[in-house]
Amino acid sequence: VLRFVFFILTTTITGFLVAIAGAMPDIVVALVIFVLAHWVDRAQRGFFDGVRTGRIEVGWVDRDTAPPSRRLATIAVWIFALVMAYPYIPGSASPVFKGVSVFLGVMATFGSAGVVNHLVSGLVIVYSRSCKPGDVIRAGEIEGLVTVVGVLSTKIVTRKREEITVPNAVLVGTSITNYTRLAREHGAMISTTVTIGYDAPWRQVHELLIRAADRTPDIKKTPAPFVYQRSLSDFYVEYELRAHITDPAERLPILSALHAEIQDAFNEAGVQIMSPHFENQPDGKVWVPRSAWRGLPPEAS
Repeated sequence: VLRFVFFILTTTITGFLVAIAGAMPDIVVALVIFVLAHWVDRAQRGFFDGVRTGRIEVGWVDRDTAPPSRRLATIAVWIFALVMAYPYIPGSASPVFKGVSVFLGVMATFGSAGVVNHLVSGLVIVYSRSCKPGDVIRAGEIEGLVTVVGVLSTKIVTRKREEITVPNAVLVGTSITNYTRLAREHGAMISTTVTIGYDAPWRQVHELLIRAADRTPDIKKTPAPFVYQRSLSDFYVEYELRAHITDPAERLPILSALHAEIQDAFNEAGVQIMSPHFENQPDGKVWVPRSAWRGLPPEAS
């Protein structure tokens, strides 16, 4: 019995060693392929890191797109290396190995349709430069600060301190307004409209709107605020005030303060704001004197 067991063990070990010896050339080739892939990956990482830090400047990639380009290049290098080394992996030609490969391929095909859609959409967002972390954007009904542009989704933090996760495919299908992209030189721009009756001189309206902007904190004096007359409607003139601000993330608080200053400026001058629409001209102007600004009767204020 001992001789039989010894014979079996010897035969098995000998066959195992012979198989290893026969597979050594293929193993060496596979190792060489993976080593070359490692050095190629290391070289491309150094290149894209140089672009990201500004040490290298090329026309087809910039600092914003360098990190995702590096990740894509890494994936491409190792997929190519795996495909090249696959025939040299011991056992790759066996039916079991082929069956497992086919099974995994079928699972990936049927289970990744939605994932691939979001993945490609994420690449569209990055390479179209529609937004990046740190930008203040508006996408549909969502407005806030972009914190993460991920592989499958983008995270936006609103003024209510709510973190909203938007799938990349949904974000690509929505128009995106970026308030930060062009705000680096003169700051972001805000605007608001008012409708004033024809009985108010337009020069006075311009002056009142500019005065309200000058009183509003965080509105830049340079470039100076300016006013457009958007339309001459049936009952009123539509004016649009535009001004620059430093921090796009503070758009809503600054707009709120600007609206309050506009109401104060027009009330001080006794000029009626015609918004919302009205059907009949009232007997007297609809405005609030300074003595009633806090909701108290004139004698109590």
